[in-house]
Amino acid sequence: MKPKYSLFKNAKYAMDGIIAMIKSEKSFRIEIAIIIPAIIISIFLPLSLLEHLLLIVVALLILIVEALNSAIESCVDLVTDKWHEKAKIAKDCASAAVLLSVIMACCVWGFVILSLIS
Repeated sequence: MKPKYSLFKNAKYAMDGIIAMIKSEKSFRIEIAIIIPAIIISIFLPLSLLEHLLLIVVALLILIVEALNSAIESCVDLVTDKWHEKAKIAKDCASAAVLLSVIMACCVWGFVILSLIS
């Protein structure tokens, strides 16, 4: 039987996931250490509301993709502890998604910051 839906339990599960990533994923901690100060600094920049939102969204997207990457890696590790080509492909593709989200965020942040200068 499916458990009854509970907003508070689901929010606790999400917080458990964030805490687990902070405890076990060094890359997540590094990203948090860069993203939070960057967002705070961006608040003081003379940007439109849309530009502020864009900067925040692309920064948070990195954390979202990192969470999915961690979930994929954990599932692959749960299924097999042996090296397998398909496991490598799954992990590499998830890592590529993180890299692409970082590149996208850097491009967006760079474009917005450079538009302030010119």
